[in-house]
Amino acid sequence: MYLEQINSPADLKKLTLEQMNVLSGEIRQVLLNELSQYGGHVGPNLGMVEATIAMHYVFNSPIDKLVFDVSHQTYVHKLLTGRREGYINHTVTGFSNPGESPHDFFTLGHTSTAVSLSCGLAKARDLKNEKNNIVTIVGDGSLSGGEAFEGLDNAAVLGSNMIIVVNDNEMSIAENHGGLYGNLKALRDSNGTCECNFFKAFGFDYLYVGEGNDVAALIAAFEQVKDTTHPVVVHIHTQKGKGYEPAIKDEEDFHYSMPFDLETGKSKIDFSAMEDYSDLTGAYLLEKMKVNPTLIGVSSGTPMVIGFHPEQRKKAGKQFVDVGIAEEHAVAFSSGFAKGGGRPVYGVYSTFIQRSYDQLAQDLCINNNPAVMLVFMSGVYGMSDVTHLGFFDIPLISNIPNMVYLAPTCKEEYFAMLEWAIAQTSHPVSIRVPSNGVITTGKVYDKDYSTLNQYQITQQGNSVAIIALGTFYQLGESVAKLYKEKTNVTATLINPRYISGIDELMLESLKKEHDVVITLEDGVLDGGFGEKIARYYGDSDMRVFNYGLKKEFVDRFNVEQLMEANRLTDAQIVEDVLKA
Repeated sequence: MYLEQINSPADLKKLTLEQMNVLSGEIRQVLLNELSQYGGHVGPNLGMVEATIAMHYVFNSPIDKLVFDVSHQTYVHKLLTGRREGYINHTVTGFSNPGESPHDFFTLGHTSTAVSLSCGLAKARDLKNEKNNIVTIVGDGSLSGGEAFEGLDNAAVLGSNMIIVVNDNEMSIAENHGGLYGNLKALRDSNGTCECNFFKAFGFDYLYVGEGNDVAALIAAFEQVKDTTHPVVVHIHTQKGKGYEPAIKDEEDFHYSMPFDLETGKSKIDFSAMEDYSDLTGAYLLEKMKVNPTLIGVSSGTPMVIGFHPEQRKKAGKQFVDVGIAEEHAVAFSSGFAKGGGRPVYGVYSTFIQRSYDQLAQDLCINNNPAVMLVFMSGVYGMSDVTHLGFFDIPLISNIPNMVYLAPTCKEEYFAMLEWAIAQTSHPVSIRVPSNGVITTGKVYDKDYSTLNQYQITQQGNSVAIIALGTFYQLGESVAKLYKEKTNVTATLINPRYISGIDELMLESLKKEHDVVITLEDGVLDGGFGEKIARYYGDSDMRVFNYGLKKEFVDRFNVEQLMEANRLTDAQIVEDVLKA
């Protein structure tokens, strides 16, 4: 195998064109073998095999700097830059990571950032009078993000070497949305010659490669722009999932896939037997849309987060809006739609809502418009890559005035909260969707949350009170049970429901028969929920224990190990209380 002989891009440069074509097939086979067993970004990497080979053949990495937007498509880059064994042995990450290799320059996992980062690299190079190529690889889906527009606007006027490779596979995670994509299609249809050209309008020189999976054509294009003295866009048309028919036929599901059968392409996990909050939410919203024509589901490039797969999107019709990978716009759009009398429900992953703090504060909460936001995959049970952590949404969202942030503990409570959030017109409401699986209690929950910050005592006791938020409510139950076994004392268990405020009457009442209050939250402690409780008791004799996560970036963590490291097991918590 040629791949086994490549330990750096220098080895790649020794190959002939015919050998590089063979290498393309070898890389695809390695990718499919690994991805079918362990999962990962299938389509983006299969589509970028030839382009990555051609870039490393023409450019001199790491002196020439390759910056991959989102870095969903870096697996091939890793295979060619000395990390083949690490990729196969799963000791390297799925994203760009300078800790692994000098061929990576940033830790990247969120979209639309690479052009801006590359502008900074280029400016630093120019001021130091250095000579090297800055090559940015950005997908067509990433161009819908606002920062990508900002980066392009700046890059076009740098006046020096700046090469932007636009990987146009006609897809984002799902289908692309936005006016830009009409122009990309016109450029593809005209082989890059149509008069209306988005990139030329910015001021870029422009080169189109219609055969974006042809090594020879790509090498010729990259050699043409290498060492350019001005900004240029190389627009390449690739096929997402190239070389694997199931990934070509189902581009959306194979953007990122769990382990799958290589022969059939079918998932090795039977999701049909599992309840999932995303699909449950999608079914709920579709039923609500039938009776309320002003109710819409909103997505920022990830429609599956609220269970809107292609069939559901078709059923919803105009009552589903995908704004592209643009969380800032999604929040402001939702605020405007609510102001106009509509009922928007915006579904977003916890890690991605971080991009829209200003819109949450300025466009939504200052205006106090009753938009609804559903925050998925938060906390320790969400995503585990360092670029996709869901630990930080509680401090980010709950501390903005006017925002009501709710934390359901189970399926029934979630839908009770969602029912109220859609019906009410007084506040912007966010719901932190449980991430520890769909837990069904069979209980009937109150659907009126208009009396804000009113906690619920679910078990009356004394001495110790456990305030267990949302996903960690079940941990609270376990702590209370173990404490009873150890001491024969029944602890008070509280479901706070509201993340964004405190129940002062209840907290005051706890002083009568309690000496210790424990708070449990599935997120970072700094600026979080528990600190609000501790602050309330600051001038009293109440002993407060805040349990949550340390403020840190962790990568590909094991849930049990992370919980233990943060003393978030029932045994550790009870041990701490007994010592006190």
